[in-house]
Amino acid sequence: MLVSIHKQYLMLICLLLGVYESQAQVWTLQQCIDTAQNNNKSLQINRNNVEIGEQRIAEAKANLMPKVSVNADYKYFTNLPYQFMPLSTFNPAAQEGQFKEAQFGVPHNINANLYLSMPLYNPQFYGAIKTAKIATEMTEIQYRKTEEQIYFEIANLYYNSQILHHQKMFIDSNLINAERVLKNTQLLYEQLLVKGTDVSKVKLQVSQLVSQRENLNSKIKQVQNALKFAMGISIQQDLQIDANIQYQNTIEYSSVSTIDVQIVKTQNRLLSSELNTLNKSKFLPSLNLIGMYGTTGFGYDKKPNDFLKFYPIGFAGIQFSYPLFNGTVTQRKINQKKIELQNNEMQLDLLTAQSNMQVENSKLQKMIAIKSIETIIEQIKLAQTIYEQTVLQQKNGTASLTDVLLADNALREAQQSYLSALVDYLKADLELKKLTGNISKIN
Repeated sequence: MLVSIHKQYLMLICLLLGVYESQAQVWTLQQCIDTAQNNNKSLQINRNNVEIGEQRIAEAKANLMPKVSVNADYKYFTNLPYQFMPLSTFNPAAQEGQFKEAQFGVPHNINANLYLSMPLYNPQFYGAIKTAKIATEMTEIQYRKTEEQIYFEIANLYYNSQILHHQKMFIDSNLINAERVLKNTQLLYEQLLVKGTDVSKVKLQVSQLVSQRENLNSKIKQVQNALKFAMGISIQQDLQIDANIQYQNTIEYSSVSTIDVQIVKTQNRLLSSELNTLNKSKFLPSLNLIGMYGTTGFGYDKKPNDFLKFYPIGFAGIQFSYPLFNGTVTQRKINQKKIELQNNEMQLDLLTAQSNMQVENSKLQKMIAIKSIETIIEQIKLAQTIYEQTVLQQKNGTASLTDVLLADNALREAQQSYLSALVDYLKADLELKKLTGNISKIN
């Protein structure tokens, strides 16, 4: 019903203007959003952040893979290391408990080996993988939040542009009416039926309308430039919007979980995962498979026994590590995570209650705006009829210029009330879609 009334009123304005505005290409709101999806830099940055999150998952999983390293070193001992040997080693008759220092080794030592380490079980590594997956989900939700914000911004700019176009249509219509009154007043002045000040008043009104139209054209360009920027296109590109505002009488939208609620719930899972990892790392051991294979070289560079000899070395084994005490650091971290979880749960309750309140308020605002638009459209039609009749009466000499100006003011007030009701409707509808998780369904 409301859509039909609005279209009829738009046709009435166009007929008053005497011409339909020709447009080479009209951009719908959905086309603007689709263009932003491909060109908006903020969305591209957030898509890259999602990709970074995927790489972090792969990085966390890579900790479970074997680590192989090549190690090599060369040492030249200017002083060979000392060691104490039982004196009986050199003198069998020496008493027990007596020692003799001795230098061992050769000055040249070379080591080269391959070292392998592979975790068999490590609670921190598995916890890090789970946490990285949840963090990536959070990044994806943040991307959708940025997407919603871009949608909201584009819709807001698009609706502002539509309102300004409606305002321009009103001004153009009023300008035609004012020029018609000016022509009639000038004819009456020539017949000495009105004063020269009456002509001046109407000329002033025409001048004011021309000035308002110029200012409005500047505002339209500014809003369209902001819209182009949000879409990610050049401000030099031509952009014509569809001035026809689509109405929906319904004030109910299917309620889905909003992005903010999803973020808080995912934060809860993230904190729970971190707390679980801390608890496991406090009580569970880590187990690694280790192995090494290489060679050790010894060299002596003095005559007559100079030599350089290499000997293989290798081992394989299992490394076990169990945390006994780390100064209560882990326990302090656990306590912090528990408090953060409590805050998160309270934040979810607060957000849910706030959202319910805002949804109800938006429904009320939208319902009032719909009723106002329906009423004001009828008031504009009536004011237009009264204005035209008053102008005709002035032309016939049965109404004064004051009557015409009063009728004109009544028409303008009705037009301004209509624009205000439009703004209230679009604002409430957009806010309601955002609060109910339907912002992506704007059209």
